[in-house]
Amino acid sequence: MENDLFNIRVYGILINGQNEVLLTDEFRFGIKMTKFPGGGLDYGEGTIDCLKRECFEEFEEEIDVTGHFYTTDFFQKSAFDDKQIISIYYRISILDFNKLKVKQNKFEFEKEQEGSQVFRWIKIDDNLKYELTFPIDKIVAGMLADQFSAK
Repeated sequence: MENDLFNIRVYGILINGQNEVLLTDEFRFGIKMTKFPGGGLDYGEGTIDCLKRECFEEFEEEIDVTGHFYTTDFFQKSAFDDKQIISIYYRISILDFNKLKVKQNKFEFEKEQEGSQVFRWIKIDDNLKYELTFPIDKIVAGMLADQFSAK
């Protein structure tokens, strides 16, 4: 039985050797948004399989999931409907960072249209949360910044 009250999202945290994290800039539902790579869990799919599928669809590369990072532990209403969002974040790795097609500037779309998407690397620091659109992503950004400032 499908539950129309929840939207489960699965995201990947990909960090390069320069302490930068991969973000995606997207144009969906008529708005520009910045988030971590990933997306919605399909019925019958496990969370790791979802993330592998989403990442392959988004940047056409296989990923490895290296560990769980965070799962939403508070109520968050969707920005798009009346569902509750549950977001699950995993650390991921990729074989060859050079194969990723990244841009330098925010929303550097070839053409701004529904479904446009580009990737860029952003330094992990206290300002990372200001790059992101959604509340749960901002919390994860703060957690990442805390981890990297402690090193």
